[in-house]
Amino acid sequence: WLGLKKIYSITKQGSYLLRIELQDWRGNRRHIEYSFSLGGPSSNFSLQLSRMAGSIPNALPEHTELHFSTRDTARGSSCPENHLGGWWHSECEETNLNGKYVTPRSRGRLDRGKGLYWKPKKGRYYLLKSTKIMIHPTDLKSFD
Repeated sequence: WLGLKKIYSITKQGSYLLRIELQDWRGNRRHIEYSFSLGGPSSNFSLQLSRMAGSIPNALPEHTELHFSTRDTARGSSCPENHLGGWWHSECEETNLNGKYVTPRSRGRLDRGKGLYWKPKKGRYYLLKSTKIMIHPTDLKSFD
């Protein structure tokens, strides 16, 4: 993790895209891209997303202000405690890319929910082997 404060300081300089790459335990790779905005510390690093493209169904709410929460900062939500790791939780079941590293042998529902996963509202539950979260400017010409 680069860290929320560093990511915020980068993204407030211009317009960026967010790309999430996921790999499941069978070696399948998928991705999704969003236009996004990230708020600063005073907003608990609120995240707003709008899906742009991808090869996997969306599992994060769009056009909704999501607040980053951890076990010690969760206000009325048990998501970070129940699913381990800080994340932009809206509903505890949609996704957790900062969870515990759980291998496929851990078939218990309780363990699976604490692992890395992506769960679209109307779709299958993807238990993940690896994840990448990247940002890049929308105007790549500025890097010529």
